[in-house]
Amino acid sequence: MPKAKWNANFTLIITHPILSKLESSCNSMAHLHQIQAQMTITGLINDQFPFSRLLAFSALSATGDFSYARRLFAHFPNPNTHMFNTMIRGFNNSNFPQLGLSLFSRMILESIEMDKRTFVFTLKACEMTNWAKMLGEQVYSVIFKVGFDSDLLVQNGLMHLYVHCCELVFARKTFDEMSERDVVSWTTIIDGYSQSGSPNEAVKMFYLMRFANVRPNEVTMVSVISTCSQLGVLKLGKSIHECLEKYGVNVSVNVMNALVDMYGKCGCVNSARKVFDEIEIKDVFSWTSMMNAYAKCGELELARKVFDEMPERNAISWSCMIAGYSQANRPKEAIDLFRDMIGTSVKPIDATLVSVLSACSQNGCLDLGRWIYTHYIHEKKIKLSVKLSNAFIDMYGKCGAIIEAVKFFNEMPERDVVSWNTMIMTLAIHGYGKEALNIFNQFKNVGMVPNEITFVGVLSACSHIGLVVEGQKHFEEMIMVYGIEPKVEHYACLIDLLGRVGLLKDAYELLRSMPMEPDEAGWGALLNGCRMHGNLELGKCAGDKLLGLDPGDSGTYALMSIIYATRNRWDDVKRVRMLMRDRGIRKTPGCSSIEVEGKFHEFFAADQAHLLCKDIHSILSVIYKHLKWEDCRLDL
Repeated sequence: MPKAKWNANFTLIITHPILSKLESSCNSMAHLHQIQAQMTITGLINDQFPFSRLLAFSALSATGDFSYARRLFAHFPNPNTHMFNTMIRGFNNSNFPQLGLSLFSRMILESIEMDKRTFVFTLKACEMTNWAKMLGEQVYSVIFKVGFDSDLLVQNGLMHLYVHCCELVFARKTFDEMSERDVVSWTTIIDGYSQSGSPNEAVKMFYLMRFANVRPNEVTMVSVISTCSQLGVLKLGKSIHECLEKYGVNVSVNVMNALVDMYGKCGCVNSARKVFDEIEIKDVFSWTSMMNAYAKCGELELARKVFDEMPERNAISWSCMIAGYSQANRPKEAIDLFRDMIGTSVKPIDATLVSVLSACSQNGCLDLGRWIYTHYIHEKKIKLSVKLSNAFIDMYGKCGAIIEAVKFFNEMPERDVVSWNTMIMTLAIHGYGKEALNIFNQFKNVGMVPNEITFVGVLSACSHIGLVVEGQKHFEEMIMVYGIEPKVEHYACLIDLLGRVGLLKDAYELLRSMPMEPDEAGWGALLNGCRMHGNLELGKCAGDKLLGLDPGDSGTYALMSIIYATRNRWDDVKRVRMLMRDRGIRKTPGCSSIEVEGKFHEFFAADQAHLLCKDIHSILSVIYKHLKWEDCRLDL
């Protein structure tokens, strides 16, 4: 029979009948009290070892009582190292690391001997605080003084602390200085690189581990498989999968879940399904990983089928399905699922809200976005992270609430590059070009480094207000100062800028000189410039290119018709329309939507399908009459 987690006496043989009961059959505090009474009667309780076993059960057992352990500890006159270690570990398990650290300080003050477990549990306590690195360094100074800095167990604990604090340089330094390394050492550094977004280094360390003949364990493999998920390299993922059998690693449900996730992110949904079907007892993470695999591969119907079949769902399950809909530009399904979620007992997490806010951005659901802020952020149910703040700015901006977006941005205590990019793009697309450029200048003044998305926003801002010289300057700055290679999006913005101000030949020359093949955005920007300035020759050239790239885009035909019509080329207008008819292409009707009491209503041009169509037209008729009356009154 395996020993309970609290009981670390794997090799100690206990013959005393009372202690034997405690070690082998005690399973509740009521039973412990009976054993303690017997120990008190016999005087056994006054000895350190028997007392330490009572303390260990109370502090560490799943059926123990840590409050009782604290009272026991307080009444023992001279607790030894093992008792202090037990209590520090117990404080960690009870989420009171500061109290564990205070016991460590007491050991120093009272010159109580420490062993390697003391430092391991104390370093763990440091990890659990908000001052992990600072406290860890103080503990390390004690470790160094008492000569435990070369102990393998302590070095592993220190390396784990550095990984937790994202101090990979120090973690690697500790690793490199170790005279011996075990599987925990290798796993910790591999996991550190994986979690810090350095998957190539993590894989490199795994292969070095194999070269060093250190056999990986289950935790190692979960970490390495997760690293393959980040890289998205199927061949590597399959080779890691093969290592499981080669090294005889226990293929637990955690390993299987990691494999499902890895295959899904590598785009091999069939392999993900095969592993999923092999899991005998699936947990909520198994189902979520399989659902997410389908969603990542665009198989949303199959993802939803898995979601509906799940015997249990947690916040991550709901969030993944909502994100799948949102990322596939199916905002209505994402919002409907979110409404279903809040009708259950599952509380959303920040990732849920990020996806829902993205759906609100796509669908123009400003009221729902405002409700989310009031209900979850204002009422402090969910902490406002930088990522969530960025989602709010994007939602306000795309829903046209520019003042709210700016206010939200200005009140952010912390911003990342996405925050600035979102604000610049929001102002640019709504025609606030000067304000967008002012934000860009602030962005540079605070020491942030722009990326390629930043310059899409900046060039778009210049385009909207016709700043040709400044736009060209920023384009050159992007290349010369920041070393960013322009992409088709940047060229399209600059072509749009030149086209809007009538520099159509310059725009065409730029299009022809692009180092890559122009796409629909570039030719479309030129065509739109030709429409604005009535350039038939270049317009026809751009239109022919666009029809070759995307013959099914009704917008190209519409722009071509307008250009021909402005030159009274009615035969060409007729020809374009016949071409549309022969190809079975219909002009996409204009569409608008409004939200009334949480329900969305869509209207298309010449739409007669709405249930309240007659009532709507009646109201419009009244409005028109009032407007005509106002016009007549003003003329008088």
